[in-house]
Amino acid sequence: MTSPLAALAPLVSSAIERALGPEFAGADPVLRPSQFADVQCNAPLALAKKVGAPPRDVAARIVEALDLAEQCSGIEISGPGFINLTFADGWLEGLVAAVAADDRLGVPTEQRQVIPIDYSAPNVAKEMHVGHLRTTVVGDALARTLEHLGHEVVRQNHIGDWGTPFGMLLEHLTDVGPDSAEAGLLETDPNAFYQAARERFDGDEEFATRSRARVVQLQAGEPETLRLWESLVELSRHYFNRIYALLDVTLADEHLAGESTYNDQLEGICAELEEKGLATVDNGALCVFLDGYTGREGKPVPLIIRKSDGGYGYATTDLATVKHRVQTLGADRILYVIGAPQSLHLQMCWQTARLAGWLPEDVEVVHVQIGNVLGPDRKILRTRSGTPLRLMALLEEAVATARRVIDASRPDLDEDVRATIAPQVGIGAVKYADLSVAHDSEYVFDLDRMTALTGNTGPYLQYAAARIRSILRRGAVDGASGAAIRLAEPAERALGLRLLEFGEVVESVGRELEPHRLCGFLFEVAQDFSGFYEQCPVLQAPDAATRASRLALAGLTLDVLVQGLDLLGIEAPERM
Repeated sequence: MTSPLAALAPLVSSAIERALGPEFAGADPVLRPSQFADVQCNAPLALAKKVGAPPRDVAARIVEALDLAEQCSGIEISGPGFINLTFADGWLEGLVAAVAADDRLGVPTEQRQVIPIDYSAPNVAKEMHVGHLRTTVVGDALARTLEHLGHEVVRQNHIGDWGTPFGMLLEHLTDVGPDSAEAGLLETDPNAFYQAARERFDGDEEFATRSRARVVQLQAGEPETLRLWESLVELSRHYFNRIYALLDVTLADEHLAGESTYNDQLEGICAELEEKGLATVDNGALCVFLDGYTGREGKPVPLIIRKSDGGYGYATTDLATVKHRVQTLGADRILYVIGAPQSLHLQMCWQTARLAGWLPEDVEVVHVQIGNVLGPDRKILRTRSGTPLRLMALLEEAVATARRVIDASRPDLDEDVRATIAPQVGIGAVKYADLSVAHDSEYVFDLDRMTALTGNTGPYLQYAAARIRSILRRGAVDGASGAAIRLAEPAERALGLRLLEFGEVVESVGRELEPHRLCGFLFEVAQDFSGFYEQCPVLQAPDAATRASRLALAGLTLDVLVQGLDLLGIEAPERM
């Protein structure tokens, strides 16, 4: 770990033990950033009562025991008992050099866990809408980050590919033909296909009768019906993949794990829950009633495992996913990147799975709650007609907006360069805006703000990376140069300190599952670089050694920005 705070913590903790006695072994040094020094040790205030002495006296005893001659150039007690520590320049320079020489830039490799991540989850024969944006983008950023930390991530795209609506969809596909233009709508405008089937179902009793019969055939596994169903799913796959390619996410066909995956297990799920006395029949439906889950008037809320008509619902399938992910995939930790309103449902499923013995206590399950995307009126983003906004239309608009910004700011770039940059900037802007706020909070979708080249935006970070590349090209350097980095000026020092935080920030994203921490860090890196570039001439440095040092620091900054953006799933264009 290359963070100065992480390096100092065990040293200060050992000094506390030496100063106050073995009963204080492992005491938290309570290191925090300070406006008066590089770091502040607040442990004396926390320990004073237990020690039975004033905090300043405790601080004096700890300072006397400190052995930080290499790490710190200044140690002083201030206020009621704070210990202010100023890092030695040479020590910091050594830490920065270690990061620059590390191909992981200080990011640790953690003990490997198997981590299935459930995210995206669109429905077959339906348009992906703006509500799918956040689960897809947040889930993908977490998958990338956890993989980079050394974990085995198992992507699980739990698509809706089964159920009663498929009767009318399959019957409509039969009538129009799988190779027809109407069937082709499943790849370009799925809602049009779905709505056509729905209109026929609602207005044509003969079609509705055939559709209901088709559902029975589907559930019974009739070969021709299954072949038609596979055609329907395949056409929708092509549509999903167009969205995923435009979004530049890592989901692929092999990650599809739809509801149909678990069909053969659902009867067994029900039988096992009954055998274990966890499920009972209530009004014809098989239900699990859990302690502590009550609705209006204190009535128990059931988790319906099998409906009164014999069909299975989301709870049955979700229980099957838990069992599969633990018993077959060998999960150590399972993440569900799903909308916040599903919290109660998931908690009930997980508690049922634990009671059934399918979810051991040592397997962690986490609901990474996803908040809503809002329009300018601060209501859920929809079209003027009130329908959910099509995700493809939203992304195409983002690319078009980015193209207008690039045309206005860089008319000197070749047409083909601007055409290449526009989707990188437009999609990056949308993804960054989503990722830069806490995943469980709401945010207002504003393309003009998102695509701005200033402020806390994706394009600002992309521009910062492109700007550094330009500097390095003019300085004839490709990335971090290997030259010794000196931190003589305050702006150099501030940038170096910031870059040392990278590994710890990435680690925190994997631990807390909060990509906005990385976004905030990268924005601070870009700001610190801007201050460094303004105050410390790089190409016009006063001497060759300083020029080489500053170019190396710029190269390291570029590496951190590019790696950080990549973990978020955002490209860093060569030019902007």
